[in-house]
Amino acid sequence: MAQVRSLHVSIGMITISGGSLLLLVHNYASSPEKAFIPNTALGILLLIIAVLLAYAGILRSLSHGRLFATLCLTLSALWCGSGLVYILAGQNVLQPLELRSALIPGLAAFTLALLIIGSVAVIEKKTVLFLIAVGISLACAHQIAGLVAAGFGQSATAANYLLVCLLGVYFGFGRLLSTITHGKVVPPGTSQQSKTGVKTEQNQGCSDVASVGLVMNLLSASVLACPLLGVVPTLFVGHVPWLWTAGVFQLGACVLLYRAMDTLGATFYGFVALLKFAEGYSALLTFYGIQTDSPVPFPVVFSLLFFTLALFSFQKSFLEGLYHLFFVAYCIALAVEPQGFFQAGTQGVQGAIFVVSAGMLSLTAYNMVSTSMVPTGSGYFKALVSRLQGITLRAQDKEQHSPYLGYSKYADAEVLGHACSVLAAFAMTATLGDRNPLSVLVLPWVVVAGGALQLLCGSVAFSRGKSLESTVFILYGMMWTVWGLTRYAGLYGETRGFNLAVGIIGFILFNSLVIVAAMFLNLAWFAYALTFQLILISFLLDALGVLPFGYDIGVTILFASSVQQIAEIMKNGGICGMPTDTVYVLVAACNRPEAVVKAYNVKKAAQDRPMSMWISSIKQLEPVRHLLSPLLLDFMEAAWPSSISMVIPRGPWMDIFGLGDAAKHIGTPQSIAIRNPDCTVATYLISQVGPIAVTSANPTGEADTTHHNQVYAKLGNKVLKIFEEVQRRHQQGQTNPAFEYDLVLPSTQREANPANEA
Repeated sequence: MAQVRSLHVSIGMITISGGSLLLLVHNYASSPEKAFIPNTALGILLLIIAVLLAYAGILRSLSHGRLFATLCLTLSALWCGSGLVYILAGQNVLQPLELRSALIPGLAAFTLALLIIGSVAVIEKKTVLFLIAVGISLACAHQIAGLVAAGFGQSATAANYLLVCLLGVYFGFGRLLSTITHGKVVPPGTSQQSKTGVKTEQNQGCSDVASVGLVMNLLSASVLACPLLGVVPTLFVGHVPWLWTAGVFQLGACVLLYRAMDTLGATFYGFVALLKFAEGYSALLTFYGIQTDSPVPFPVVFSLLFFTLALFSFQKSFLEGLYHLFFVAYCIALAVEPQGFFQAGTQGVQGAIFVVSAGMLSLTAYNMVSTSMVPTGSGYFKALVSRLQGITLRAQDKEQHSPYLGYSKYADAEVLGHACSVLAAFAMTATLGDRNPLSVLVLPWVVVAGGALQLLCGSVAFSRGKSLESTVFILYGMMWTVWGLTRYAGLYGETRGFNLAVGIIGFILFNSLVIVAAMFLNLAWFAYALTFQLILISFLLDALGVLPFGYDIGVTILFASSVQQIAEIMKNGGICGMPTDTVYVLVAACNRPEAVVKAYNVKKAAQDRPMSMWISSIKQLEPVRHLLSPLLLDFMEAAWPSSISMVIPRGPWMDIFGLGDAAKHIGTPQSIAIRNPDCTVATYLISQVGPIAVTSANPTGEADTTHHNQVYAKLGNKVLKIFEEVQRRHQQGQTNPAFEYDLVLPSTQREANPANEA
């Protein structure tokens, strides 16, 4: 394994050396009148080098070299964006005088980003990374000077790249030689990192990916803020490569963060990637003389989605939550100004994002490699919310995303998929009138949000073994992509009519199969698919020119309120099948005894597998706290929400939840299992309808979707660790702040049973 990691470093170092050599020769031999390497050839070579660097950076990111991975991916984005700019110049899309305005914003962003990475490297005594990062940072700065004053700074740029080239050759081939000889020949200074350093970086999670995402935010903010500062005349086609490079790399960060089980981070970078593609789309249309117009509805919806994400991010880090609020302000600025990305207000917000992103990059990069962490307020929000009644924060637990059927480990991407559907649904409410469909800023929101990201979410769901979810997301991703390209890419007038209607009917038929399947598996997904059927019908009516006024808006509102409808069904005595963080379950509201009996009879549960009770918050156990010891309550707070069940004595307290005679179907005559699931849909429903009675959705006697040995392997050792930590705190005199009493039950009544509910 160490040899493989060393090979990754060798690939990265040699690639950095190759890119530096290319730019060294180009800058040294070029003159203001003529470039030594033609722009198109230079751009293609830089793209090839960028791909190799991205490969090395991703492989190193999955290993232990966090700061080196950050450096590789940052340089990959730098040379990818600049390579695309050179290709545009070589193909005469950009005039010679426009090359300066196209390159300066991107080079300025990477100058600062690499300087920050180099500063962190020197603090942590990583001399080689410091020299490479600062060397390329200075090269970018001198290149900017050469663009401002023709001929100035080219020799200095070449000198900086010469230093980086020599370092890359020495350390790259030194590591490669050490790998080939199995450590028998190790050039001075190229030995492997110490185990202590490896452990330090490994414990910081996937911060290198977050650092690259912050660099991309820095890049796009620089491009948007430069016109406001007068550095460049305006946003134009030369800035598209930088903006779309940022979008692509942030989508990559989204996927890697799902792999690192960071749902909040992945969702955030999925959101901001949408903004980068929309910004690039607006800049691209300037080449055709088209000025985009930003409709109001979906930037407002996007700001609400960002705000919701920010609220959850406060639990992870107070600074991260504040950072996300800047993007709320950015979306509001888009909604306020019809010219969107070309207006001073929007560009001013991006100027603020540039400054904040630089600060966040410094903190994230430093905390990534340092043993002495800079506080980011990770516990402040939790301490504040713990004082509020009826609210319990979800714990950050990677095990909640364990795959259902033993496939690849990725975090659940359903939140991003549903949010993208909401964005695409609201985007289609924009009216075109007599305007050019390309001028209305809808196409990127529908095609990228509803299409590309839905396909990504479907792929993640498939890798986790979730058949229904993957099928639905992939089907709807294709639907949004085809419809968006047809309706908002200028093709609608040519295809509208019978031919388009036939294609839409095909989607309706496929979605009908999804509706039938969801009807027998899950009521929530049934309502979701049924809503999409109404959207498809609106597409069909519109293609035929007979869409009733307000139909599409009504369908959009219905789509946004689907989950609430499920809660209302349960409140009225209905039962629901739904996925959870473990298996599919059949649920009924406890305050509806007839629904509990119905669920029990439908399942025909065996006597040795009784129903359990699920709650959305530990605060819902307030009426029975006198039966529980502080130790067990602390264990609940430490272990929940999760797939761990708590077994407590049953008694008259169950009448508080309105079960009545149906209480006999839950638990045993002596005890009852209670659980706070780690599933967004389940938690939301429980918060709406109150505690629920739960049984597995599979027929009695048939195997669950997860084997008990897998459950024990994933949870058994973990539960013991949580209990030992809670017990240690009590031995040191700490108590649960939520319950100020000291009733101690016999040890037989303080059992915590780590069970995977059937």
